[in-house]
Amino acid sequence: MLTPQEQQRYSRQILLPELGLEGQQKLKEGSVLVIGAGGLGSPALYYLAAAGMGRIGIVDFDVVDASNLHRQILFTSEDVGKPKAAIARRRLEQLNPMIKIDTHPAILNSENAMSILADYDVVIDGSDNLPTRYLVNDACVLLKKTLIYGAVFQFEGQVSVFNQLQPDGSHGPNYRDLFPEPPPPEMVPSCSAGGVLGVLPGIIGSMQASEAIKIVAGIGTTLSGRLLLFDSLDFSMRVLNLQCNPGNPLSGKNPSVHALIDYEEFCNPAHRTVSINEITPLEVKRMLDQEIKIQLIDVREPHEFNVMNLGGLNLPLNTIEKNRDMIQRDIPVVVLCKSGTRSLLAIEKLQLHGFTNLLNLKGGLMQWTNEVNPTRDMDE
Repeated sequence: MLTPQEQQRYSRQILLPELGLEGQQKLKEGSVLVIGAGGLGSPALYYLAAAGMGRIGIVDFDVVDASNLHRQILFTSEDVGKPKAAIARRRLEQLNPMIKIDTHPAILNSENAMSILADYDVVIDGSDNLPTRYLVNDACVLLKKTLIYGAVFQFEGQVSVFNQLQPDGSHGPNYRDLFPEPPPPEMVPSCSAGGVLGVLPGIIGSMQASEAIKIVAGIGTTLSGRLLLFDSLDFSMRVLNLQCNPGNPLSGKNPSVHALIDYEEFCNPAHRTVSINEITPLEVKRMLDQEIKIQLIDVREPHEFNVMNLGGLNLPLNTIEKNRDMIQRDIPVVVLCKSGTRSLLAIEKLQLHGFTNLLNLKGGLMQWTNEVNPTRDMDE
C-alpha cells in the first residue's frame, strides 16, 4: 500500500481519475529497464523516477562527455569523465528516495541481455546504434516483454510501442516488422556524425516515459501498432499504422531467428565486399606493453579525443581519406573509435586506397574500458 508520504508526493497524479490510488499502486509495484542513460534515457529516467515507478534499471557503460551535456539532462559539467549509470542513479535517488534504482554498468550483448531484461516489466530502448536496437528488440520478443522504442536524428524523432500483449493473447508489431533486416551501416548516421537538436531527445524520451507509465498503470491507449513521427523544425506529427509482417524472421509465420545472434556481424559485415581484420583491446594492450611498433588512428571527433584517448593520431572519419598519407603502410595500424562502428567505415574507405595493414579495435574504447581499464568503483 502507498504510505502517507507517497500519497502526498504523488498527490497531483493520484487526482487523475484514470490513474487514482490504484494506478499509483501499480506504478509502485512496477519495474522499467532503460537501455542507455543518454539523450533519450535521461528524460525517460527522470520522469519515471518522479512518477514513482517502483524499480528502475539503467544499462549504460559509457562515461559522461562534454558533448553530451546539451541534451543529457541528468549530468552536469562536473560529471564529465564519470560513469553515466552511477551518476544517473545518484541523481534519481536525490529526486525520489522512495524508489529502487538498479544499475547495470555493462555493454549489453547476446550473452547478458536475456538475464538483464528478464527481471523487468517494460523495457525502454534509448540506444543509438543498430546492433543494440536489434538485440533489445529480439530479446524482448523472446522474453515476451513490451518494448518502447525511440530514435532521434537532427530535428526528427520516432516513438512506438513494440511487442505489447494484445487482448486476444497475441503480441503487437515489433521492430523487425518495420525493419526485418538492417540497412547498410553507412545509411544510418549517428548523432555524433549528423548532429541532433538538444531539446529533441527530451521530447521523445518524455514520450517514451509516458508510454511506460500508461502500460504499467494499465491506462490509456498506447502506440502499439503505430509509429509516431515528430519533426521539431516545423512542429509536425504524423502517425503511421504498423502491422505484423508474416515474413518477420523473428516472429513471422516461419521464423528463422530463435535465439540472440551476433548483432555486430548482423548489422555490419553482411553488407561488406571486403574483409576487415579486428584486434581485441587486450591484444593491443599486450603489443603496447611489449613496445611492438604499431600506429593508433582515432577516428572520433576532436572533442571526443580530448576527453579520453589512447594516444596516436586523431583523424576524424570525414577527414580520413584526405589525410591518408599520414597513415603508415609498413606496420600494423589499429583504427579505433567509441564503439567500433566508425572505425570500420574508416577502414573500408582506406582499403579502397590499397591499405592492407589495418586492424579494427573490436568494440572500440567502450570495450577497451571494460577489458583493459575497468572502473574500480562505479559509484565514485
